[in-house]
Amino acid sequence: MLAFSAFAFGGYYNPKLVTDLFKSSKKEDANGQTVVSSREAPPDVDPVSLTDSHAIIVVKSDSFFTPDGAKALRHIVDELESRDYIRQILWMDRVPILNIFGLPEPLLPRSSASQTRFDAAREKALRHPLLAGQLLSLDGKHLIMLVNFELLFIENDEDCTTGLREAAEEAAADFPEVDFEFKVTGRLPMYVTAIESRDANNLKYQIIAYSMIGIMSIILFRGIVAVLIVSIAPVLGVVWSLGIIRYLDIQNNPFNQVVVPVLISLVALTDGVHLMVQIRKRRAEGLSPKEAARAGLREVGLACFLTSLTTAIGFGSLYFSHSELVQEFGISCVIGVSVTFFAVIFSIPIACRFFGKNVHVGHATGLVDRNLGHVGLLVEFVMKRIRLFSWLAIFGTVGLLAVSLSLRPDEKLSNSFPQNSEAVQGLYQMDQAFGGLEVVTVSISWNDDVNEQSDELLQVLRKVDALIRKEELAGPPISLCNLLDALPGDKQATDRMMMLELLPPPLKRAFYVPENHVATVNFRLQDLGIATYGPVFERIEAGLHEICQEQGYVELQSGGRQNRFTAQMSGGPVWRWNNLYRVVVDLAVSLGTATLIIFVVLAVVYRSLKIGLISLVPNLFPLALTGTYLVLSGQMLEIVSVCAFTVCLGIAVDDTIHFLTRYVEEKKKVGDNDQAIRNAFTSVGTSLIMTTIVLCAGFATVLWSDARDHQIFGTMGGLTIASALFADLVFLPALLSRFLKSDNRGESSGEKSGENHTHLNRTNDTEESHL
Repeated sequence: MLAFSAFAFGGYYNPKLVTDLFKSSKKEDANGQTVVSSREAPPDVDPVSLTDSHAIIVVKSDSFFTPDGAKALRHIVDELESRDYIRQILWMDRVPILNIFGLPEPLLPRSSASQTRFDAAREKALRHPLLAGQLLSLDGKHLIMLVNFELLFIENDEDCTTGLREAAEEAAADFPEVDFEFKVTGRLPMYVTAIESRDANNLKYQIIAYSMIGIMSIILFRGIVAVLIVSIAPVLGVVWSLGIIRYLDIQNNPFNQVVVPVLISLVALTDGVHLMVQIRKRRAEGLSPKEAARAGLREVGLACFLTSLTTAIGFGSLYFSHSELVQEFGISCVIGVSVTFFAVIFSIPIACRFFGKNVHVGHATGLVDRNLGHVGLLVEFVMKRIRLFSWLAIFGTVGLLAVSLSLRPDEKLSNSFPQNSEAVQGLYQMDQAFGGLEVVTVSISWNDDVNEQSDELLQVLRKVDALIRKEELAGPPISLCNLLDALPGDKQATDRMMMLELLPPPLKRAFYVPENHVATVNFRLQDLGIATYGPVFERIEAGLHEICQEQGYVELQSGGRQNRFTAQMSGGPVWRWNNLYRVVVDLAVSLGTATLIIFVVLAVVYRSLKIGLISLVPNLFPLALTGTYLVLSGQMLEIVSVCAFTVCLGIAVDDTIHFLTRYVEEKKKVGDNDQAIRNAFTSVGTSLIMTTIVLCAGFATVLWSDARDHQIFGTMGGLTIASALFADLVFLPALLSRFLKSDNRGESSGEKSGENHTHLNRTNDTEESHL
């Protein structure tokens, strides 16, 4: 224990003290030279960006194009920019002019202008490529202000979120005749909201959950000493595991920050309760603390080892995932589960050895122990109807699995945030008014064979623009061709590209960098989820590939050929489509792999193919039931749900293995199959019920969280744990009795023969004693 603790704390203190010993020497380039690109560097121009801002203020009003409204908007912007932490605000009044030779006339008239002029300005703004659907909604009732901060001057997080809105509302209060509604969203507000929600919820609900678990444990154990000793294993397991993970430099993985500690705690708690119950029983029988701890290890140690082995091997399959994120998660789970096994078998027996003199106090009067006979009636009810419950278990599990397989992967940006937060409300408003908050960029590149000043590039941009406009779920695209089309002249002229120099450099280079041979097309997407936008992305990708093929190829000196144009999509939604979808699929596949591995391991350990097959049902039934619940409630297969499945599979397997291990041992003792099932329940039933009650109480506390992910995790966790207990107490005994009946008959006849032989011996002994 001291060695584990020292190594783990070394990871917290400075893992490089160890990792630097295994680092190879730095390799230098063979030629010792740095490759310099032959392309010309772009000029030092700060391009206009309609997408890259720290925050977005969404303003709703019917009075934008009125004298009072224009005056109020300018006043609000001036007041906001007077604050030290706000560097610049880009909005409708500051859009660069399209023509470099034009007069710098603002699109929003001065407040002294007539209403007729404001009406004309509104019509002009709704035709402007940088405003319509970009900074001004197509109905003219919403506009956005792109805010960039001086990050060094931000004193607190509220300056980026509620403080920004309150400052805008305070400035708008100087014009009571104008009705403005403000919402603040964007990259930085959403990040701050996520961090605040995570920290608040994690601390709040961890305290509530641990308190609830502690209270329930005291009630169930009826002994504070037993609760304190059991709690040592989860604490040590988490501390050791997270410290050792730091040596691999993967502690910042989001799965490792949330899922791994939960998984470790639950596995340690489950095994710890099973071990403690056995130690208390032996201590109550009169054994010394040392002998009771030794007996508990002897009776439960194998089951704890098997649960750790099967869970570790199952999670180890994640190493072969396509995603580095999932690979790191799998490695962390293997480390965590392995370390937790040692935490359980080291800490609890040693603590019982030195502090377990009264560990058995309250054993016989515990809530579960006193009522275990009532639960035993359920087992007896099942044993009398084994055919019904065994087939119900098989066909019920298969049917629920069939329903669960209809789940489809999905992920939304707003799912990770409290739904009542201002950042999410602003996101929804952006979806309705501007076609979405997030932006997808199509980057079009060309090789040296293409003249960037030719109309060929413009024609490719027009085709990409038309391709995106075909998609109803995609917002209006904006690119170089939209800017050139806004200039005077014939839009279909073959020399339209010659007007490129009329655009101001900051505006032109926002979508066109000839030195890098790149032009971009941007469009917005609503937060509808990757399941909705998956087909849209596939159609756009296929269309882009077709457009590039139409432009021909260039023969290479090596004998191959290369497209003259290439196109690629990027952005947050595209990343989630390419990565999170695969992450969810990889995690789902790992569940199936883990199930098969568990079957193989149990079949080998117990030397019984039947037991291996039987174990599949109580392990799959909880997952299938929870999956069916997600389908019926209209949920999708998200990362949080798959993580919940992953955690709960480990717990379900844990209880099943403990029951099967006790069953196999009891069968060796009594020979009769049904009696072995009854004895196994009597032995581990208390542990199964206690762990289920404690874990369900812990999961239930998360249901009141304002984070949607926490609610889903808590609901799925409680449902899976409860259904796992049902499967272990109802389905597992029925299956063992039904499909191991042939073994029971052989053993029964042997048992009867043994009874007759024992009877004769007893008769002879009696006669000898009489003589």
